[in-house]
Amino acid sequence: MNKRFALQLLASCAMLAAASASFSQDTIKIANIVELSGGGVTPGTYFRDGIKLAVAEINAAGGILGKKIVATDMDTQTNPGIAKGLTQKAIDDGAFAIFGPVYSGSILVSMAESRKAEVPNWTGGEAGAITAQGNPYVFRTSFGQSISFPKVAKYITSKFKTVAVVYQNNDFGKGGRDAIVKNLEGSATKIVADISTEPGQVDFSAAVIRAKQSNPDAVFVYVTEEESARALREFRKQGWSKPIIGETTLTGQKVIELAGEAANGAFAHVGLTVDAPSPEMLAFKGKFYQAYKYIPDHNGIKGYMGVYSLKAAIEKAGKLDRKAVAQAMKGLHISAKKYPGIIMDVTFDDKGDLDRESYLVEVKNGRQVVVETLPPLASAASAAPNKKK
Repeated sequence: MNKRFALQLLASCAMLAAASASFSQDTIKIANIVELSGGGVTPGTYFRDGIKLAVAEINAAGGILGKKIVATDMDTQTNPGIAKGLTQKAIDDGAFAIFGPVYSGSILVSMAESRKAEVPNWTGGEAGAITAQGNPYVFRTSFGQSISFPKVAKYITSKFKTVAVVYQNNDFGKGGRDAIVKNLEGSATKIVADISTEPGQVDFSAAVIRAKQSNPDAVFVYVTEEESARALREFRKQGWSKPIIGETTLTGQKVIELAGEAANGAFAHVGLTVDAPSPEMLAFKGKFYQAYKYIPDHNGIKGYMGVYSLKAAIEKAGKLDRKAVAQAMKGLHISAKKYPGIIMDVTFDDKGDLDRESYLVEVKNGRQVVVETLPPLASAASAAPNKKK
């Protein structure tokens, strides 16, 4: 028994020594575990490219604490099981931090592995359940539904008496559906149709017919990017002329490209847009296009800003210690003046959720047009929306 214990102790010490050695090297290893194929290929690729741009900039400026970042790409194939396995592989390979997955269903599965290994993990997923589980190692690069939905619900209740809800039957969509229902409760706005659709759904004709038959003042659509484009085309095909409202996924750059004219008039609350009235965002848009020859959507911005939040947390911790960095993220306020790569001031809470300015946008002539800038949710009660002239 004593011999077995001694062998186990030696093995544990060897593993700890190997882990420590990985952080004493001249590089900071990060793993991009993202959707590079399958249904999530567009957001996953944009997210990855944003990360690559930030890594190149940070390395060119001397790295973090004098160490360069080395990023490895891993394709989840938009499959939660594969995402889980790749997360374990990244941990085995000595990753200091993990970025991704972008899809909520995948991060909800894979983050158990990064938590167990005490590896900080940034995600683009929006489902409320991601940060509701008390995982001290997961951090968002986008609004969670608890932050974004009060803003879009406030807009809906100020304009419409009835609304139909079209959502996607997965963790992302069901979380959004529950959030909009909760935020409309007790208001004068009534939900007159509750319509579920499937991930990857091609034909939205039945969903649109149901929405039309409920005769709402507006429809709220909460599905992922390619499905959003299909839904918009079907609404226009069936002659729908009332408002179509959504969140970030309804009016993203890829959605606008795929939906064409059908995207015009779509209205959404977005956490990030390259069309924000800000010189910092305009500069990012130009750098991204120069690097990749396409215009990014919110996913590209999320990946880019995520790496800069890692930099800020490491520098706050003052050392390459994963637990210390995760702790530094709690309550971290990052100033765009000090860290221009963060683009806009942002604050993280003790759950890993973030809060910052956001926007109401309308698609006009094939591009997002910001119609209102909204303050961070924490200051919304004392700061009135600043309408764009």
